[in-house]
Amino acid sequence: MSHDARLMCGLTLILFPTIVYGGLTVLGIVTGRTMGAPAPNNLSPSQISFYRAGHAHAGVLAMLSLFLQIAIDYALIPHPVIWPARVGALSAAILVSGGFFGIAHVRALRILLYLGATVLAAVTLTVGIGLLRS
Repeated sequence: MSHDARLMCGLTLILFPTIVYGGLTVLGIVTGRTMGAPAPNNLSPSQISFYRAGHAHAGVLAMLSLFLQIAIDYALIPHPVIWPARVGALSAAILVSGGFFGIAHVRALRILLYLGATVLAAVTLTVGIGLLRS
């Protein structure tokens, strides 16, 4: 594993405790504050759904980011695109999940979700094509 991949994997792994805490918060919301971390108690059903989606996407996309960091080492990608792909993989996880949490309270924050989805699509296509070319 390259030094760059180790650095980005380390940064991604540091984010996992926040995902765990988010899971405890969602547990608190779903159970009516009987379990989990302290959570708001005045959320609508759609807000609860956005919280669940944000948490689920955070975990899945953080795991995908870990895989992409290693895959980038083996993909045939132009050198100037490597660091944007590495940062984009991690940024997409943060933007998509943050977008779901943002939408729960301010609909205008959906731009984070769309931006994250665009970055995610660009990075996965770039790495996928780079792997096929190598």
